[in-house]
Amino acid sequence: MNPTTSGRFRVHDRRQRPDIDDDAARSGVDDAEEFVLVELADEPVDPTDPDAADRYDPLYATAEGYDGDLADAVDALRPGFVVDATLAWTDGSARFREVEVVRETRFRFADDVEGMFEAAVETWRQIRADGEPVGSITTRSNDGDPNGALYLFADAPGSDTFEEVRTGRLPIEPLVARVNDSRDDDDPREVFVLRPAEYEFVAVYVVFDRDGVLAQTVRDTYDLGVGLAAGLDANYPDGDGGSDSPVLDDAGDSDDDDFDALDRL
Repeated sequence: MNPTTSGRFRVHDRRQRPDIDDDAARSGVDDAEEFVLVELADEPVDPTDPDAADRYDPLYATAEGYDGDLADAVDALRPGFVVDATLAWTDGSARFREVEVVRETRFRFADDVEGMFEAAVETWRQIRADGEPVGSITTRSNDGDPNGALYLFADAPGSDTFEEVRTGRLPIEPLVARVNDSRDDDDPREVFVLRPAEYEFVAVYVVFDRDGVLAQTVRDTYDLGVGLAAGLDANYPDGDGGSDSPVLDDAGDSDDDDFDALDRL
């Protein structure tokens, strides 16, 4: 009987497996699509723990070759979803044996974007002036209500922060967890990972309401809507009107420690 792993996982991306193993170990699966998964801890992970980085090591599960209801369930998975799953291991490769979606948060990635919104640019300038590699703010609606947590990471020459986030090698799960812990709801979020063409940073924007006006505006602004970069085939309502209108050209500083940027794990 093949060994199995059961737990709760974040679906980080669906793509060809990054070239991190030797060719012999990956023989025969070079063209196969796989899901990048990050296992979620039962308890909060202390980012100062020396082993914290290892806690978010990505693993890979085959995305193809399933039958029946399991094939439908696997095909419906999208980046950002949280799932309860059992994985079966064969020769170092994992396949889903069971999978159930428990939260439909979405991750969306856009590289080399034009027209980065002003809140991100102004925050980046302040971070550089302070000599810091990481910073964060809380964005607010026109009514002054918090609607998102914006984190900025330096993308220094010789590094590829965007790719590290996308492949799960730079964990952003603690950022999402802090937002979830601070909110009085179980609503799915929308997480945008954006690298602007003009600036040397990567923005991770955790929008509180996946179905609200702000998330819709960011999707439209950076062509991340239905059927585009994220490959999504679901419809999203526009929200409930002006009270949740986004402020993409301004943002207030947060006095809430929940939204302090984390060190790179």
